[in-house]
Amino acid sequence: MVTSTAAVDASHAPKAGRRRILQKGQQTKATIIESALGLATQIGLEGLSIGAVAETTQMSKSGVFAHFGSREELQISVVREYFHRFEQEVFYPALSVPRGVPRVQALFNNWMQRVSIEIQSGCIFISGAVEFDDRPGPVRDALVSAFEAWMAALQRAIVLAKECGHLRPDVDEQQLVFEIHGFILALHYEARFLKKTGALERAKQAFANILDRYGAPQPR
Repeated sequence: MVTSTAAVDASHAPKAGRRRILQKGQQTKATIIESALGLATQIGLEGLSIGAVAETTQMSKSGVFAHFGSREELQISVVREYFHRFEQEVFYPALSVPRGVPRVQALFNNWMQRVSIEIQSGCIFISGAVEFDDRPGPVRDALVSAFEAWMAALQRAIVLAKECGHLRPDVDEQQLVFEIHGFILALHYEARFLKKTGALERAKQAFANILDRYGAPQPR
């Protein structure tokens, strides 16, 4: 029995149609998340709502709701997208740098580059920590999970730097991560809240001081 080309095309048509619908749905969802992320950096995750996103995207509330089902799920999607972009800009580029202090330096430099932008737009990790520090639930869990993943990656880079002999063997990697994170928080406070000039340079100098303090002695 010979199957005609028209018959084959007809059998494929429903599948192709479903793929187009799925792709369009994914594109719409990505557009909503993009808009929601932009809003969240300005007004915080707590200020994010289905209505606000619908207005920004010029969609109906029911249209936005159909993609997420709840305000909470929208907030979680924003946290995940924010962390995905953070990984792409800060973490993954540093993996091409040799292990040791060069990679730790690359992670810090990439982080600083992102911070220099977020001084204007805001950091969801920082604003989210303020909004959800004492509010248990899925949104807080998503924030904690994303931030802890980043801190674990930074700590791993420091451990490798010790193994490479670039840092002193007695360096406490958790303490070092704590201090580096402290620079970032101080930078946001000084530059974004207090509007002080030179904060970026002071953070870079603080990091350089850390490397001098914790660096392994160089052979003479």
